Amino acid sequence: MLKKNFLVALAAGLIALGSLGTADAASRDEIAAIHVQSASDFQYWNADSPTKQKIIEFVEDVTNPNSANYIPPEDRIATFDMDGTFYCETAPIYFQEAMFLHRVLEDENYTAPKKLFNLAKKIQPKVYNKEKLTPAENKAYFEGLTKAYEGMTDEEYRAYVRKFMDTNETGLTNLKRGEAFYLPMVEIISYLTNNGFNVYIDSACGASTTRELVGGVIPIPLDRILASDFNFTSTGMGKDIPKNHFYDRHKEKIVISGKPLSDNAKTVKIFSIINQIGKKPVLAFGNSGGDSGMLEYTLQNNKYRAESFFVICDDTERELGNPTRAKSDRELALKRGWNPISMRDEFKTIYGDNVTISK
Repeated sequence: MLKKNFLVALAAGLIALGSLGTADAASRDEIAAIHVQSASDFQYWNADSPTKQKIIEFVEDVTNPNSANYIPPEDRIATFDMDGTFYCETAPIYFQEAMFLHRVLEDENYTAPKKLFNLAKKIQPKVYNKEKLTPAENKAYFEGLTKAYEGMTDEEYRAYVRKFMDTNETGLTNLKRGEAFYLPMVEIISYLTNNGFNVYIDSACGASTTRELVGGVIPIPLDRILASDFNFTSTGMGKDIPKNHFYDRHKEKIVISGKPLSDNAKTVKIFSIINQIGKKPVLAFGNSGGDSGMLEYTLQNNKYRAESFFVICDDTERELGNPTRAKSDRELALKRGWNPISMRDEFKTIYGDNVTISK
């Protein structure tokens, strides 16, 4: 019996040791299975990562009832941007924008209005070559993100998102769009949720898009997503305004109006926190100037110990990093008092070892 127990323990130990290495490209099920309860559970961060150590020290400090920095569970609020913070935004652009180009230029079941088609055809080469769009192109691009789905119900749109999630990322091999999560950052979210933190996503991506991407993968309830909103209408609304319209479920349905998104970016992210959470975060994670509002607000006159973190895409071997932007981002983070996170230096793996840059 003793020998049998020893062999079982040995086998378990070998499995555990194997799991400490980096993995192949992780599936959604494997990402969802990430579970970090204590400091020893982290697998995807380098041992000398200053971010990992800071997060562990912060959590152990503020969850200790005997600490002067103790934060009650109900006030342990952490907010995360999505694209570029724990999900890929570089291949070659945000998920939502890539899906728009696919919808207009490649979807055989959709015929785009001529103006929209010409826009997509014009900007696609620029986008894929990471060239800067003109202000007019950016404006039209943003408006197209919803115009291309005009008349869809929310359920139909979310089904479209799920289908696009199964396509391959551009510029990276062995990686589907629905699997493109930064494994180390998913570990941080898991660690926080398992230590009494209420984690929210505060994203400029559309709410329905975000829900489909993270649903069943990131361990938070879907009502903790703050995001850009679609404008909806009713097929029977006519000239009524929504607040005066009496909806008849037998004769009409709710559909995407095609009007531009209500954009949840920069300072608007603060308004979303105030209106939808009602408490100031004690931790905030972002990766761009669009997250500056949430990062700064977290640090401003906080009654608790608080930290903001800034993910820097400085890896040019395992990710489509941009050294010039990475340098600028690091300087910004240090200037503003945000903790920089180096993907190159701190992530043991990003998506898994089997994901490489396309040649």
